[in-house]
Amino acid sequence: QLQAFGGGLVQAGESLRLSCTASRNTNAFFMAWYRQAPGQQRQMVASISPGGHLNYADSVKGRFTISRNNARNSVSLEMNSLKPEDTAVYYCNMASGSRMYWGQGTLVTVSS
Repeated sequence: QLQAFGGGLVQAGESLRLSCTASRNTNAFFMAWYRQAPGQQRQMVASISPGGHLNYADSVKGRFTISRNNARNSVSLEMNSLKPEDTAVYYCNMASGSRMYWGQGTLVTVSS
């Protein structure tokens, strides 16, 4: 349903862009990125509503930008000024009412 791209290994201070494409129309869905670091619970990083309202975790405010392209059924996450603590598996998510779908996850590793 969802396929994520763009993870990799970068150095602290560098940037990375994640993209996620859905196999269904995303117009009515909240789109979001979550991440899960080793030994930690999955946490929301950023979300964007169908109307474009944005929400970010405090730890990424000012560094990460989420955007959506409904024509392409996709959501992206631009990550700047990356820190080692951003290292995690990143998952894209789409939700509407009782429907929720997850991508397969893409690993982001930030070296110090």
